[in-house]
Amino acid sequence: MKAPLPYPVLAGALFALTLLLVAASMLIGPAGLGLPALMQLMASGQADTVWTIVREVRLPRTILAVAVGFTLGLAGAMLQGFLRNPLADAGVIGISAMSALGAVLALYSGLALVFPFSLPLMAIAGGLAGAIVLQGLAGRSGMLSLILAGAAITSLAFALIQVQLNLSPNPYAALEIVFWIQGSVTDRSTDHVLLAVPFMVLGWIVLAASAPALDALSLGEEAAASLGVDIKRTRMMVIAGVALSVGAATAVSGVIGFVGLVVPHILRPFVGHKPSRLLLVSGLGGAVLLTASDIGVRLLTTDTELHLGVVTALIGAPFFLSMILRVRGAYQR
Repeated sequence: MKAPLPYPVLAGALFALTLLLVAASMLIGPAGLGLPALMQLMASGQADTVWTIVREVRLPRTILAVAVGFTLGLAGAMLQGFLRNPLADAGVIGISAMSALGAVLALYSGLALVFPFSLPLMAIAGGLAGAIVLQGLAGRSGMLSLILAGAAITSLAFALIQVQLNLSPNPYAALEIVFWIQGSVTDRSTDHVLLAVPFMVLGWIVLAASAPALDALSLGEEAAASLGVDIKRTRMMVIAGVALSVGAATAVSGVIGFVGLVVPHILRPFVGHKPSRLLLVSGLGGAVLLTASDIGVRLLTTDTELHLGVVTALIGAPFFLSMILRVRGAYQR
């Protein structure tokens, strides 16, 4: 096991790495619009064009990559600590899929065109419904019940999304639905930032307020209750915080899975096994992973840009399978 690092050192290093990636994201782009092309435009007196590219295209995309990554990393660490389950993640247990279903309903019905805020609101409502259904199906059962309940919720949500995709009379709406299934921050604007980031920040605040109870809950619900933790209030805050933040993130980026599963497991050995200490660094780690992945898909020389959800799935699925094998091995000993 790795020795825990001084917490300020780890958090500071991740924050500095996030800033470096933000700077790189603002300067790197596809289609000949990378740093050399920007410098050439500046030298030729076209500074306004450079500023427009950076402000209108790359800045919103970078902000959303950081915010969505932070949200997914934070939510994953919170769910793993609260459920005391190393396989808990908003994507694995169905919350992201239900948030996507809510967003797709807003698109399919046309409500998002009439009332733009319906998109994040319905995504948040979908995430909240998913969390409540998950709690009802899995209850206090073990790891297997949680995974099976999450798989059932995810399958149902994607089945309903496919129904809307098949029935959609508008090909543009169908393409938008496909975007939500694959996950990306491409072609996002300042309007998307203003639409979703306030809800994400509100979710972060709610989750931060419930963090002190995580350490007591690691001893079990009965022990936590004896220490004065209000279990019902904590559960409501965790569900509300995850639904708010993940729902808002999904409303603008679609389903991006495995970030909340992979990042806490990578960072946990560096902070020890105190759940509350993992939250901030997991959020920063998620921001690093998603921003780096978004830069990577821009650097790939392909005709069609790879979606972020595909990249994180390629990274996370083998990691998830290896975790299941390790857990199975531990039970067989």
